[in-house]
Amino acid sequence: MPFRLWTPEERRASLDDALRHWREGEDVWVYGYGSLVWRPDFAFEERRLATLRGHHRALCLWSRVNRGTPECPGLVFGLDRGGSCRGVAYRLAGRSVPDYFPSLWDREMSTGAYLPRWINCDTTHGPVRALVFVMNRDNPAYIRALPEPELLAIVRRASGRYGRCTEYVVQTAQALRAAGIRDARLERIASLLEADPDTLPES
Repeated sequence: MPFRLWTPEERRASLDDALRHWREGEDVWVYGYGSLVWRPDFAFEERRLATLRGHHRALCLWSRVNRGTPECPGLVFGLDRGGSCRGVAYRLAGRSVPDYFPSLWDREMSTGAYLPRWINCDTTHGPVRALVFVMNRDNPAYIRALPEPELLAIVRRASGRYGRCTEYVVQTAQALRAAGIRDARLERIASLLEADPDTLPES
């Protein structure tokens, strides 16, 4: 499968496009559904539980750097079409946007696998329009739902610059649980990985 990191110029162009309607100094909401729940890497003014409709959390993105390698890719979360997703919405002060968004783009848009979109989310204190990174199904790193044994085998094998893929999946499940968010499918996968993080199928 083709794999290429975006250039700094491509990431900058994507960022500028996402912020083309942003007014300087205006606060911005960012939606987190995976590692942003437990490692946002930015200061925020407010944090709310939030529901995004029309997409669901899934291990649908090959990871060849952070949680895998080109030779042995792992899987990380994306927002795939259909259903809904419970996550966290962060409000960033408008003055912080120029400082934090370039590093957010370096993190989330390193391969262009996501589509940055402004989408209404339901929160505990009313709706907000948040920046959401949804899965780009046209990207070669996208993978459709896998049978559970195959998914577990991929996760158990893979490790990248940020550590083992197993740790990433389990930590995400733990963070969601701590936030009061229930994701039954993820909890099942995480419980299997916690109970047996290493065993691979014989075939």
